[in-house]
Formats: sequence, structure tokens, C-alpha cells
Amino acid sequence: MRLAPVFACLSMALAAPARADVAEAVNKVIVPAYAGFASATAALDQAAQADCGAEALKAPWGAAFDAWMPVAQLRLGPSETEGRALAIAFWPDAKNIGGRQTTAMLEKADPALVAEAGMAKVSVAARGLFGLERLIYTEAGAANPDYACALRRAMAADLATMAEALAAEWRDDYAARLLAPGAAGNTTYLTEAEARQALFTQLIAGLEFDADQRLGRPLGSFDKPRPDRAEALASQRALRNVTLSLKGLRALAGALAEGRGAIPLTEAAFARAESLADALDDPAFAGVADPGRRLKIEILQQAVQATRTAAETELGALLGVSAGFNSADGD
Repeated sequence: MRLAPVFACLSMALAAPARADVAEAVNKVIVPAYAGFASATAALDQAAQADCGAEALKAPWGAAFDAWMPVAQLRLGPSETEGRALAIAFWPDAKNIGGRQTTAMLEKADPALVAEAGMAKVSVAARGLFGLERLIYTEAGAANPDYACALRRAMAADLATMAEALAAEWRDDYAARLLAPGAAGNTTYLTEAEARQALFTQLIAGLEFDADQRLGRPLGSFDKPRPDRAEALASQRALRNVTLSLKGLRALAGALAEGRGAIPLTEAAFARAESLADALDDPAFAGVADPGRRLKIEILQQAVQATRTAAETELGALLGVSAGFNSADGD
């Protein structure tokens, strides 16, 4: 580890310490979550190098996806560098770009792609968690099992490399930018309000993504439901992703409220949405095509939307900020 950036970050943090809200979110939620993702992907990489069979990788891949969800909504700083967030989880993929590129890779069987760092040159649509999902949960690699095995190893290593870079950059640099707005050398955040707004925007954008994409895409319309558009359809974890996302966003909201006051309306809204998700026995949202089962998914979507409204109103007022532009806007 290079010491100069670390010392610079420490001096920034000491120069102008952030208030409890940002510090709580960064130190107790975000940085530990990225560390957890790095640990889970390292375990996945280790598993892939030992046994690259699809069945052997289901559990460590699922654990890595679980670890991604608490930070999946954070589209700022290191996650935007080199398109990392998209390379880790390219979804929605409305045109099946990743699927087509996976097929092309398997047909070409280019040894350069499975060499060390070769996957970093591949399009973001074909990498990461969803690239691995296609090679673990579908028959994509059946025609060329040896190369599919090598691709799993390469993708797992690539994912672990990105996760470690994210964790290190948050820990050694970006955290200090949020914790010391306006300090010498910090041109990213000039005031405490900017730092608070940046994190608050990620919270609101995450709730929007859950409602509009993770739930909205498979819901489609009553006349034209789209169960085929559910997230992580092959692995049947669309509902799990919503549940874990809500838990992660709730932790972020609670951290931002720390030291400022209670957020009973927001907490109650989160609790209701999580309860509805926990009670829903529909892992891939297949029920969107059945009127009776569809209603429960619509009610969950409404609950997530209500959570966003509560957080925007109550927590936003507490922090004295509003949601700003997010890099995921317009996706």
C-alpha cells in the first residue's frame, strides 16, 4: 500500500471532521460493506481456481451477490471509475448485449481473454456477476465446457480485482473526501451539505431503482406483464435482491439520521416494505402474469415508493438537503 495517499487522507479527515451523519454512514455502513464485498469475491475467486464447475460456484457466487447488494446503489467515486459498477452488475440489459457477447466469447474461445487480466478488456456487459450467472445457471457453456470453465475462473478473478480496488479506494481515499469536505486538496466536496446530499441522493436513487427497475420491469403493465425481465432471472434471486437492497438502504438511512434525530415515518415505511418482501413467496416474480399474485408485487412496489417519499420528506428535512442528480438517472 502506498503511504502518501493514506497520510494525505488522514490529514484531510483531521482538518475538518464531518458531522455524525456522514461519518456514521461512511465508517459504519459503506466502508465495511465494500470490505465485505471484497472478502466475498476473494472467496469466490479462490473457489473458482479450485473447482470451476458451475455447481461448485453457485454458493460462493450467491454470497458475492449478497455482499454486493448493500453497496449496489452507490454510484459515486470509485464505483464510477472505469465503469466498475456496470462491470460488476450490468443490469438492466434490455438488448441482451451481455448474453450475445458471452455466446461470442464461447464460440471464439480466445485464450487471451482467460489469461491474467484479460477479462478487464471485455465489455462491461459480459463481465461481473451477471456474466458469471450466465455461465453458472444456464447452458451457455455446454458446447465448450473447458473454455466455459476457464471463463468462470477469469471472471471470478476479474470480479475480485474490481472489488478489492473499490474497497481500497474507499478506505484509503474517497472516505476522507466525504469526511473532510472543504479540506486542503479536497475538490470533490467543498461543504458538509454537499457530502450529505451526495449520500442522500444515493439513498433515494436506490429506492427508485428498486421500485422502477427491480419491480417495475417485470411488472410491465397489467395487459403485458414481463416476467422475463426480472433481475437475475436464471438464478431466481430477483426478490432476494429487492430484500437485500432494502436492508442496505435502511442501514444507510439510519446512519444518515444518526446524531440528528428520529425518522419514525421512514423507519416504519422500510419495515413495511421489508415485511411485504419477506412474506412474498415468488423468488423470480413469476407471479406478475397472474392477477392474484401480481397484486402482492404491486403492493410491494407501492410500499417501496412510499418509503422513498417518506425518506425524501422526513430524512431530507432532517439533513437539510434534497436528492440531486445521480449517475444512474436515465438508465
